[in-house]
Amino acid sequence: MPPHIPTPTSSPFTRLLSRRQPYRCFSCSLRLSQSSPQPQTQPQDASTTHFGFQSIPSSTKTSRVSSVFSSVASSYDNMNDIMSLGIHRLWKDHFVRSLNPGSPSPSSSSPTNHPRTPWTMLDVAGGTGDIAFRLLDHASLINQDNESKVIVSDINPDMLAEGKRRASETPYADSPRLEWLEANAESLPASIPPGSIDLYTVAFGIRNFTHKDLALREAYRVLKHGGVFACLEFSHVDNRLFNSLYKRWSFGAIPIFGQLVAGDRDSYQYLVESIERFPRQREWRDMIRNAGFMIPGMGGEEGEGGWEDLMGGIAAVHKGVKPLG
Repeated sequence: MPPHIPTPTSSPFTRLLSRRQPYRCFSCSLRLSQSSPQPQTQPQDASTTHFGFQSIPSSTKTSRVSSVFSSVASSYDNMNDIMSLGIHRLWKDHFVRSLNPGSPSPSSSSPTNHPRTPWTMLDVAGGTGDIAFRLLDHASLINQDNESKVIVSDINPDMLAEGKRRASETPYADSPRLEWLEANAESLPASIPPGSIDLYTVAFGIRNFTHKDLALREAYRVLKHGGVFACLEFSHVDNRLFNSLYKRWSFGAIPIFGQLVAGDRDSYQYLVESIERFPRQREWRDMIRNAGFMIPGMGGEEGEGGWEDLMGGIAAVHKGVKPLG
């Protein structure tokens, strides 16, 4: 007599799967990435937006993104290691060095022999402190500036809690040079008044915002004249062969590693898809310029450049300067 084989309805594993989002295979995801329309500055329907490759009500995106980052907060370094093969650490170091925090203030018009004014920096979507610690280290160790401070802002309390835990292991634990703020970058609180920030940074976070144009306007509002907006974000590879290989890694391997390392395939699937939906380098540069910023390195009104590609465009650095008043 053949052994009894449980029916699908009696299988606990099947019942578990039924509660999850539909499984999205590598080939399906890659096909979606190749056929999906180019990112748009504004959704066709203002009441909807994208969550990865899904179209969802705009009002729900913040909570859904928050769920993703609550899920990965304790394994955030692992997440970025998987997403970038560990190179994100070098990118962040390069990003901070290029900003040279603690040097004569970018928003200062004082003579060079005038006493140095400490910087007030705002690191948005920076909950775990990765960029903030680097900013303070550079200011202290390279520019001998022990007064500049960083406000770390994040909409997700779990990410902020992880950052505070990490800060306890640094020289900045309980330091007045480091503040933590739970806030929405699209509508910053009154505690950050207009014209109060020398440097606004956002690293690997802005692609998850619902209304990126609103976040840019807020960045412009809170920066001092001469202040700098600086963004480090996953971006788009131009080389066709390299792009094909990178997409196969992104859509084929990253979600699987997310499952193996963090037990969370769905969050990593979303993060890969969110990169694909982020504006390409030129479009993102133009969005920054349309918010009122001057773009360093851009030639002419419709010129080339205005950003720095890292590893062929896997990531890119964009900067904007608020014009002097």
